[in-house]
Amino acid sequence: MPTKEVWEKFFHPAEALGVMGLDSTVKDVVEFGCGYGTFTIPAARIIAGTIYAIDVEADMVEATRTAAASAALRNVNVMRRDFVAEGTGLKAASVDYAMLFNILHIEHPETLLKEAWRILRIGGKLGIIHWNYDPATPRGPSMDIRPKPAQCVAWAEAAGFGNLRQRNLPPYHYGIVMNRQAAPA
Repeated sequence: MPTKEVWEKFFHPAEALGVMGLDSTVKDVVEFGCGYGTFTIPAARIIAGTIYAIDVEADMVEATRTAAASAALRNVNVMRRDFVAEGTGLKAASVDYAMLFNILHIEHPETLLKEAWRILRIGGKLGIIHWNYDPATPRGPSMDIRPKPAQCVAWAEAAGFGNLRQRNLPPYHYGIVMNRQAAPA
């Protein structure tokens, strides 16, 4: 992970969240891998409920917690947890939006998608953002593990998501928004 200053130059978080369908009608959100809080803080300012910001790294948890406190946000619940191995710890059907941003290059992305499906309410939104499948991007996972948009869609559909909306998030990312269906496909 690069420094916070370098990392945040790759994104326009508030704009991206709007493009990804996160607005004031959304109540509760979970963010898988909150990092520095790059998306957590803007999301907390937009939504009507709580954002559960989860990361396995203690320094990322502390960075997000500090950012939320500095912004005087009371709707950010930061948790240190290995959500790949242990899940989120959230109740089934308890959130309206799941953010899987720049994370589906992990070894078994289906694990995260199944957990997102489990904790989303029926009709809830899944937001996927990832680096373009382009070696010219200035950052991102190696091309041998970087997922193409079609791969992310196929994994999400297999986990029970539908109603695909693809988004362009220039200059370095693509977005996918889907909804939790009543049962996995």
